[in-house]
Amino acid sequence: MLTAIDTPTREVRSLDGLWRFAVDRDNDGVERRLFADTLPGTREVAVPASVNDLFADENVRNHVGYWFYQRTVRVPRGWDGEQILVRFGSATHHAIVWAGDVEVGRHSGGYLPFEVDVTDHVTAGEEFRLTVAVDNRLDKTCIPPGWVTQTPDGRRQQHYLHDFYNYTGLHRSVELVARPRRHVEDVTVTTELDGTVTWDVTAPEGLTVSIAVVDKQTGETVARGEGARGSATIDNPTLWTPGVGGMYDLEITLRDDAAVVDVYLQPFGVRTVRVDGHRLLINDKPFYFTGFGMHEDHETLGKGHSDAHMIQDFELLSWIGANSLRTSHYPYSEQIMDYCDAHGIVVIDETPAVGLNWMMSGGILDSDGGTTYSAENVNDKTQASHAREIRELIARDKNRPSVVIWSIANEPDSVDPEARTYFEPLVELARECDPTRPVGFVNVMMAPHDKCVISDLFDVIMLNRYYGWYFQSGDLTSAEALFTEELQGWVDRYGKPIIITEYGADTVAGLHSIYHQPFTEDYQVEYLAMNSRVFDSFDAVIGEQMWNFADFQTKYGFARVDGNKKGAFTRDRRPKAAARYLRDRWLGMDSAAYGRRDPLAD
Repeated sequence: MLTAIDTPTREVRSLDGLWRFAVDRDNDGVERRLFADTLPGTREVAVPASVNDLFADENVRNHVGYWFYQRTVRVPRGWDGEQILVRFGSATHHAIVWAGDVEVGRHSGGYLPFEVDVTDHVTAGEEFRLTVAVDNRLDKTCIPPGWVTQTPDGRRQQHYLHDFYNYTGLHRSVELVARPRRHVEDVTVTTELDGTVTWDVTAPEGLTVSIAVVDKQTGETVARGEGARGSATIDNPTLWTPGVGGMYDLEITLRDDAAVVDVYLQPFGVRTVRVDGHRLLINDKPFYFTGFGMHEDHETLGKGHSDAHMIQDFELLSWIGANSLRTSHYPYSEQIMDYCDAHGIVVIDETPAVGLNWMMSGGILDSDGGTTYSAENVNDKTQASHAREIRELIARDKNRPSVVIWSIANEPDSVDPEARTYFEPLVELARECDPTRPVGFVNVMMAPHDKCVISDLFDVIMLNRYYGWYFQSGDLTSAEALFTEELQGWVDRYGKPIIITEYGADTVAGLHSIYHQPFTEDYQVEYLAMNSRVFDSFDAVIGEQMWNFADFQTKYGFARVDGNKKGAFTRDRRPKAAARYLRDRWLGMDSAAYGRRDPLAD
């Protein structure tokens, strides 16, 4: 999906701010037609933001089902004759949208954008009532999956297997968009290191397509071309470089004879990515990942996007010497991805396929037991939802130079033989949607090299490993030996690049001990140092992304005290001792110099 932008032929108006808000306690608001009038009550809610932490009301926080949003929107009078859309950055996890009394669209999937066409239901210069019902319920056909139960006293409870809080709401910006009725519908851009830029534009028949390649730094047009499909060459191109960036715009102009019909600008960078043996090459140079698995998670906002919080997080990433991140475990906002493109932060881009594992922790994480791949749990409908998420993610981010790997799942059950039947067509789909990037998945600790049945399908090996925490907790000597032994098995069996996408230890900020005591800041540093020694002993290990960048909220449970505490930073972004350790290590690594952002260069 193309990003909504202002151009000479397109306009975007923000609908962010305070919206009217109502909790649909009996989940019958659609039937009662709440959308047909002003929502009852006086509550307001901020957009973008999660709703769960905004209200001093546990019944709101724990509601399972529909939440209604509503506001009045005035269509600019100059938009007569245009196609008019409402664009949502995300709605977690399902949405129904009405313009006035008319349903204009539905969407499932909580982390990707969607549009609804309101052209036939609004009038330029006049107001209309925009209502959205957001549904936070997860079932076993969803990505991520879940299930809802009801207590004897009638309360609904949401269950899920992923280890982060099920925040809900309009987490990203909502926009009113005008574009020509005949317009650029899609574009795919690929590049070569010699400056060759190839494009494939989807547009209505009967229109001519003109291309200009514009250097975003200078505003200079550096190449031109004609036709919906074609290529042009930039002389002396500025390569998109990790730690630096370097962006161009593909300016697409549609004409009907001499008349301009539409103009769209697609940002891109000139760069290549490929796997060579146990190396991953960006612009034919080996890249070593330093950074984190991260969460869109902040106090008050929940998963809501904030530019201020985004800037702070990226400044901390630069300070600590990180050159990359994984969008664990869902696609991040377009604003974050734009920032990564502009500043040269390398991204492993992940679908929301987390929790596909009914063996995880033997039920400790709320599993109801049973077989993962079955009619009762992960089934054909789940797979269809998973395929939709892959298609929508790649459609959104395919032109982003920061994205170097597609991660299509986190910690699925990959021991069950049925995992191959489930994943093989999804891997093929990802490669069909984008043949230019490696495809991977993140392997869980209970599926080592001699038990995993799907790792051979992928281009890279990504491992989440917790030796010294969930296993051999407090015994770092044994943990180091066992981790080393397992990694050697992966090297011998596959000969592919290995990225450690998670390793970490829960740590209470300010807790110290002279002993090897878990949960102390001292143990977290010792744990990281042990892992570092293991990483450094294998040439095939091409990256380390600690879990997690910052402490984050999870559901309630005896294993979590106010969330997951594995962060290098606290939830309010105060550094633990681990942050200083990682900064010293990463800033001192020659292998990670390619990709390290220099804050003074900005």
